[in-house]
Amino acid sequence: MRERTLRPHDLLRIAPGTPAFGDAPGWVAESLVRAPFVVVRRAPRIVDAIAVGVRGMTRSERFGAWLEPRHIDAILTPEDLRAREPDAARRDLPAFALLRAVRPIIEGCGLDWGPAGSAGFELASAMPTITRESDLDIVVRAPEPLQRDTASSLFDALAQAAQRAGARIDVQIETPDAAFSLAEFTRAESRAGLRVMLRHADGPRLVTDPWAAS
Repeated sequence: MRERTLRPHDLLRIAPGTPAFGDAPGWVAESLVRAPFVVVRRAPRIVDAIAVGVRGMTRSERFGAWLEPRHIDAILTPEDLRAREPDAARRDLPAFALLRAVRPIIEGCGLDWGPAGSAGFELASAMPTITRESDLDIVVRAPEPLQRDTASSLFDALAQAAQRAGARIDVQIETPDAAFSLAEFTRAESRAGLRVMLRHADGPRLVTDPWAAS
């Protein structure tokens, strides 16, 4: 397929007939048979190949690899996935209940967003991935700097929603080139000079202004 601009957290469906990843442990092939999806990683490309990750049945089963664009059958972004519903028998799991609760909160701030992690993977693949103990991972797009009061209000409202749902939430703020934790950012704002960990394709950086560190 013709490649779109890919970003970390995008889920890629692998086309039938794609060669196996070299040096992959045995569980990787089994996992891709169950659900032929990989997630775009925040890492440099090797020539044209995209850094991707394969997830297995347990948290310890994670494998990093590179995928040629010609082997991509479909692309699902976090924004695509926020409109999807889980299976009716699973919609009341805490992470999915929290996903419904955060929609008006984030959209009320005028921000684009979507689910990532286990919730995003299940919504993309229809494979049961979320458990009762799962966190909800959220990606929020912030191409322009967030105002201090907006970030603090958003963090407080999401934390309250998570407490009511009985699930933990992890919110990653995505700038055009990198990402950082909303929780860490709000702590830094309350303490002058405290830096945040910015996740960049070429490695982590400690910064005071995530938008100035491209």
